[in-house]
Formats: sequence, structure tokens, C-alpha cells
Amino acid sequence: MSVLLNRDVLTSKIAEALKAGKPRRFRQSVELIVVLRELDLSKPENRINLLVELPHPPKANKIAAFAHGVFEVNAKNAGVDAIITRDQIESLSGNKRAIRKLAKQYDFFIAPPDLMPLLGRVVGPIFGPRGKMPEVVPPNVDVKSVVERLRRSVRVRIRNEPVIKVRVGAEGQDQKEILANILTVLEEINRKFSLKQYLKEIYVKKTMGPPIKIRAVEVLSR
Repeated sequence: MSVLLNRDVLTSKIAEALKAGKPRRFRQSVELIVVLRELDLSKPENRINLLVELPHPPKANKIAAFAHGVFEVNAKNAGVDAIITRDQIESLSGNKRAIRKLAKQYDFFIAPPDLMPLLGRVVGPIFGPRGKMPEVVPPNVDVKSVVERLRRSVRVRIRNEPVIKVRVGAEGQDQKEILANILTVLEEINRKFSLKQYLKEIYVKKTMGPPIKIRAVEVLSR
């Protein structure tokens, strides 16, 4: 069910967030923080981990493929940023430092079903808690379409606190595009948790900027 949101309020808060804070020597991201209330996180179904495709991604995500055989060829043709072979996976076993570095290096990973048992043993203990386990691509699915979707996607995740943090834009990006990205993320959250019931507040901020608060009563149209 869709939710009506006050676009004028969101637009003004985006503008305020972009102006706030000191100039930096790098292009800062624009982040959305959604704080929910009265959410029982003792229930596993409330600990969500979703991928949301943005209409206007601020940058293309980096994708790596755990691959071998035909899947390796298809992943290369799909334009992934890196291929990690079976031998390379096995060489990572027990090397926590290298696995952590790999998790930081790429935004998303893909893999064929037959590599998942090995990946679960080798990288699972570190990738799992970070939400970096590979997306499984079955043999009958077009690898290129999966890669293109992941290039545009952000992860919407709730674990131990009822807070969601998502990159929704960047400095210099059209504010209408940032607004569209925010609306897309909020609509996806609303599919799982009714914002009229669970939303406490929203913040919009640059990477190094102060958070600009939006109360639920301001953003939820009546």
C-alpha cells in the first residue's frame, strides 16, 4: 500500500542538508536515516535486509563475482569489476584480514548456486554480519540483468536497532533526483512497515554534514 508523503517538506530539508556543514575536498554522499518506533526486533521477520533499485543512483556500485566455468564467462561479459575464482576463494580460508578487505572493496557480490557452500564456510562468518553475502544467480537467469540491477541498488537493512541508513544522492546531483530516490526508499520501507504507524523521524545529511531532522508529523500527509 502506498503512502502519501509531503514532497515540499522533503525538498526543503534536502536543500537545507546540502547547504549545511563545511565544504570538503571530496564529493560527499547524501544519506537518508529513517528511525522507526515500536518495532519488535526480537521477531526475525522485523530484521529486514532488502535491495532497493534507485531511479537515479548517485554512482554505479562496484560488483565482484565469485565464479568459475560458464558463469565466469557470463560474469565477464556482464562487465563485473572483478572475478574471484574457486582457487582464490579457497586461498582466503582463515585469512580474516583479506576477507574483510574484500568485503569493503566491493558493494555487491554475485555467485552461482554451486559455490555457495564453499562461500558460506570461507567468507560467510565475515560477509554475513556485514550484509555482503553474494546474490545467488541461478543458471536460467541473465547475469547481465542482475549486474545492472545491483549497479543501481542500495541495501535497506534493520538488525539490532530500528534504524535504516541509506545513500540516496551526492553533492552536485539534481535535488529532484535525490527526492525521487528518497521517495523510492520510503515507499519500499512502507511496504514492510506502515510509516503512518511506525515512523518516528527522518534525517537527511551529507557524509560530513549535520543531520537535518524531519519529524513524522511533518512528512506524513494527512
